[in-house]
Amino acid sequence: MPINPINIVLWLVLYLVIALLPMMIAMGIDRPEPRDLMVEMGSMLGLLGLGMLATQLIISGRHRWFAGNVGQDNLLQFHRRTGIAAWLFILAHPVLLIAGDQQFIAWLDPREDWLRASGVIALALAVTALIISSLWRKELGLQYETWRTVHASLSLFVVAGGLGHALMGKHHTEGLLTQALIIAVIAIPLLLLLETRLWRPYQLQKRPWRVVKSDEMRADSNDLILVADGHSGMKFTPGQFVWLTMGDSPFSTQQHPFSMASSATNPERLEFVIKEVGDFTHHLSKVKAGDKAFLEGPYGVFSLDPNAKRRAVFVVGGIGITPVLSMIRSRLAKENYTPMWLIYANKSEDEIIMRETLEAFTQKLPFTFAHVLSDPSDDWMGETGYVDGDLLDEYLPEDADDIDYFVCGPPPMMDLVEPELQKRGVNARRIYSERFDLV
Repeated sequence: MPINPINIVLWLVLYLVIALLPMMIAMGIDRPEPRDLMVEMGSMLGLLGLGMLATQLIISGRHRWFAGNVGQDNLLQFHRRTGIAAWLFILAHPVLLIAGDQQFIAWLDPREDWLRASGVIALALAVTALIISSLWRKELGLQYETWRTVHASLSLFVVAGGLGHALMGKHHTEGLLTQALIIAVIAIPLLLLLETRLWRPYQLQKRPWRVVKSDEMRADSNDLILVADGHSGMKFTPGQFVWLTMGDSPFSTQQHPFSMASSATNPERLEFVIKEVGDFTHHLSKVKAGDKAFLEGPYGVFSLDPNAKRRAVFVVGGIGITPVLSMIRSRLAKENYTPMWLIYANKSEDEIIMRETLEAFTQKLPFTFAHVLSDPSDDWMGETGYVDGDLLDEYLPEDADDIDYFVCGPPPMMDLVEPELQKRGVNARRIYSERFDLV
């Protein structure tokens, strides 16, 4: 489904309002006499940083009311960038205060007030650790599950501690009404964090799933099929994804996003094609029929209406074929025979996932596809290299308003394909993309 620009604007306005609320409350109620300009700038940056960090808890909570129409990959990129901005604002906060008034050095002196000084230093270290561990998790060798627990714990500490620090400063937060409103504003994201981590898993306990198939396939991938256990399943739009938890309880740090590969016409039976890239996906090879699982979702705006009579072009790489499989299967189930094209990029022939399934589509649908290998064997007869403008011109139809383009796969491939499509005259509003970089 297309991302409506109006939704983006409305969402950005909502984000700004929430992030600016602590600063607006401090400036608009019981406003004190102004101090040195540098001091006031430092104070406001501290409140802004606190508001932005609190809003980060909402962004990362997968709340549909907040950003359901924005797209999780877009939201993740925004989350990372605003997190860095909040970190810089918070670090600038003490620098500007001290530059404007040397007396603020006492806030860092444990001899003056040990609790206050240790709290300030701990907050600065915690928010720095939060940013560094998020940006360089893989380089630091942190497993996703470990990072997820650390990230949630640090976020809770930084926001709650930042609230206490803001109230301790008093100059802009001394009035009872001001304090009550700031506490309320920051408490809401903290409660939403608890809702995400505690209440949501509690609700998922009522809707378990059971494994009926878990088979290893080529390219270190696994074909996992789940059926609803005592409930009606999950309705979704082809191309969407869920957060999967394996085991007897949804209260787990091992929650990972995977796109459905099955047709959306059967919500009680969901199929996932999962490539082994880490500890969790490696464990899936040991999953057996009868094992329990839990699904949170569906999420995502990278989707296709299976009933729409619009032509579709898919340019995907590697495991990016998964949501496209759901799109094609859903059209087939709906007997929608609108033409489709697929360019599928991989490193080698052994890396081609669900190859036989894709070839079978050509017997049932007006479906044209081409494989492109960057490191083929000597006897490979198909396309080689990378997806470029010449390849797109060779295999794709001439652009028209009734064609939608779906691009999914590794970021380097997408960074090549999206500009090439626009060079062909494709309107950016008809290019739907999803980057596999959520965790």
